[in-house]
Amino acid sequence: MLMEIAYGVAALAATPTAQVHLSELGKAGAQCRPDENGPAIIIDVAGLKDRVGLLKLEVWPPHDDDFLQDANVLVAQGKIFRRLELPLRRDTPLRMCIRVPRPGTYAVSLLHDRDSSGKFSILVDGVGFAQNPKLGWSKPNASAVTLTVGRTATRSRIVLNYHRGFLSFAPLKGE
Repeated sequence: MLMEIAYGVAALAATPTAQVHLSELGKAGAQCRPDENGPAIIIDVAGLKDRVGLLKLEVWPPHDDDFLQDANVLVAQGKIFRRLELPLRRDTPLRMCIRVPRPGTYAVSLLHDRDSSGKFSILVDGVGFAQNPKLGWSKPNASAVTLTVGRTATRSRIVLNYHRGFLSFAPLKGE
């Protein structure tokens, strides 16, 4: 259901405010550094509605039980979670590089938090996933949004989807 997408995607942006944020650890090791070798994911962002708010690129375990779950829980359980946040301005490049701990398969999501609220709003924000699956009434399966990363950077393109009218959530026209 559309609300399941909203719930699943809300997990991309929501973190509890009354506790220590373990998911901050996901940010600490996420950003690629110049001239750095090793496994990483480079995402070319397509279909951006506008350059307001911020982009959140996230890497998840490739299993349905873990995909889009509470990042604090994943980190506490020692599972893979990475988040890279990029504020949008006119000159912001639409390419993001996020490090992963080792070669392997990862589920990848991208959120355009247009109002920088930290919470997903289906009427305002955009979302995309690796492999660009067509979004239906529920969140995609983890296996449908994975990338396999080798010893060096793996490059991919994610097309963002936005609310497009009654019960419609899709890329902007032309994407």
